[in-house]
Amino acid sequence: MAQGGWISRWPVLRQLRGENARGSAARSARTDALRPRTEDADSVARSVCPYCAVGCGQLVYVKDGRVTQIEGDPDSPISRGRLCPKGSASKQLVTHPGRQTQVLYRRPHGTEWESLDLETAMDMIADRVVRTRRETWQQEEGGKVVRRTMGIASLGGATLDNEENYLMKKLYTALGAIQVENQARI
Repeated sequence: MAQGGWISRWPVLRQLRGENARGSAARSARTDALRPRTEDADSVARSVCPYCAVGCGQLVYVKDGRVTQIEGDPDSPISRGRLCPKGSASKQLVTHPGRQTQVLYRRPHGTEWESLDLETAMDMIADRVVRTRRETWQQEEGGKVVRRTMGIASLGGATLDNEENYLMKKLYTALGAIQVENQARI
């Protein structure tokens, strides 16, 4: 190839001549061969980012039953397709090999974790809640009827929305707990 041939195709010279800098000047065979990670998805599900209470919309791309990509949802009135760095990395929540997929339990004074099935773990939690409520129940305080327990408290996280926190508040109120707070802002 003649020396003048490659120089005339050099992207900097094409840009100086006024050619579209984002067009052919920025193209290469490798660039043309690239394909979007979402192109082969079997399905796309709309979701909400779990990291904070903003509730940014996400599109979750799935192929063969596995999440392949998570991107911002441009139709979301909250985030309009944008995600913060944590939301952009949320694919790792479901695909990272270090993700816990089973219940781990360490007995009191124990030094090792043991695996439990979910039903056993839920039964243990329910038994402890019922026992704590029974052991810490106050019917009266200073001659006034209070019907409460100070042994159970709840702090809802920022990833829970107002509806979820409303249901938690109803549950804890029914149990007699009065120390209930949440961080939801949507």
